[in-house]
Amino acid sequence: MFDDVEAVLFDLDGTLIDSAPDLGAAANQMRTDRNMSSLPLSDYRCLVGAGARGMIAVAFGVTPDSVNFEVLKAEFFANYEARLTLSSVAFPGVSELVFRLQQAGFSWGVVTNKAQRFTVPLTQAISLFARAGSIVSGDTTAYAKPHPAPLLLAASHLGFSPEKCVYVGDDERDIVAGKAAGMRTVTAAYGYLGAGVDHRTWNADAIIHSPLELAVLLNLPKMA
Repeated sequence: MFDDVEAVLFDLDGTLIDSAPDLGAAANQMRTDRNMSSLPLSDYRCLVGAGARGMIAVAFGVTPDSVNFEVLKAEFFANYEARLTLSSVAFPGVSELVFRLQQAGFSWGVVTNKAQRFTVPLTQAISLFARAGSIVSGDTTAYAKPHPAPLLLAASHLGFSPEKCVYVGDDERDIVAGKAAGMRTVTAAYGYLGAGVDHRTWNADAIIHSPLELAVLLNLPKMA
């Protein structure tokens, strides 16, 4: 199924990096600024994929249709921007996976719904992203995932047709976008996934439970 793949595109949060500590801390700062107690990271982790919407829902039970949501979102973004590189790190195995992809001659890149104001400083702070052939943010094109446009742009940056690409992500919208773009798809089941979600219903071409399982799917040589 993956024998003719020549390029790999990844989602960012929950697939390549664990950003939950910084996102949860940004929401908790909003609580402590209001003399409320902090919540455990486990409360936030499963909804990291929902971004500000998910973090604010956990912290305050507020939804996007609430009158004060936009004010809270702006505050959350300011908090997150101030600390977005403090605790976010690549998942175990990601650095080796990237090295092995490059060693085998694969091109790779990132397609995320995170806005450029966050994506750029975050990826610049983590050295492995210096090797990425494309980094497409949620506001790079006119559309965000699950629309296929960001994935198609990244594929064009890498110089490959969508049929030669596989997209790896931890949210259903990643799989929907990958399929719409004509790419093979892989669910990162070690990621955030969402609360009460059965990722097996997304019908990805494969499911991995650690980053290095992708190396097996792609028959990458082991590190020398």
